[in-house]
Amino acid sequence: NWPNCFRWAGRASANCWPRRKQRWRQLDLDVDKVPSRISRRKSEPSPSTRLLLIRHAEIEPRYQHAFGGRIDMNLSPRGRTQARTLADFLQEKTISAVYASPMKRVQQTLAPFLNGKAGVLTPRRASARPRRRHPSKTPPAQTILPGLREVDFGDWTGYNWREVREKFGVHPYDWLDEIERGAVPNGENGVQFRARVETCLFKIIREHPGATVAIFSHGGVIRMMLAILLDLPLPKTNAFEIEYASVTQVGLRPELNEIELLNFTPWRDWVR
Repeated sequence: NWPNCFRWAGRASANCWPRRKQRWRQLDLDVDKVPSRISRRKSEPSPSTRLLLIRHAEIEPRYQHAFGGRIDMNLSPRGRTQARTLADFLQEKTISAVYASPMKRVQQTLAPFLNGKAGVLTPRRASARPRRRHPSKTPPAQTILPGLREVDFGDWTGYNWREVREKFGVHPYDWLDEIERGAVPNGENGVQFRARVETCLFKIIREHPGATVAIFSHGGVIRMMLAILLDLPLPKTNAFEIEYASVTQVGLRPELNEIELLNFTPWRDWVR
């Protein structure tokens, strides 16, 4: 009955997954094996590994609502503020390793966290006194993986949604379907995209068992990672909202993988 879960995931909130969590398909960490069954066990040990899948912050206005893909764009001023709030949120977590796309919008999102330049925590109540956190732990150095770069949109690159519909005769909401079946002219197809993301994902899982790992990347890459981890067709992940500077947390257990946090946006949802 997993399609029902997508309705619950429609809006981001501080508790964006129901208390009775859906048990997802098993993932064998051996890359040569394919997940094949759903676990029904009621009591589970703590996840052996946690992945924080983090999308870059808001991009400069001229590329918003466009298929940016391989364009190496900057963050907007609002995006830089989102990145500082994201850094505040992440500094309260114990993160053992950081992996990132080499693209500028991801590197600019990651910089406040790595450099210790998070924003000042401000209270939600006007009468409360502003507070700063205690000195934070030094974050781990990042590992840049070229395979975490955004999907190549080929001839769609740089066009907005209306232009893609007019020039190519496809509905932009079907972009994941078009990628999956290799229908984007001169762009990556689903097999190519999955292969490079899967290589990165399994490398990270193998090298950090039992750890919490932050992966800074892009909306398309996060959807592909969720498709791999949850054994879903890529187009089905279109039901998940993955917003700018959002955190999606997946717990990996030997018996199953489980979404623990979906599309959490610290700049909007974090109660300080």
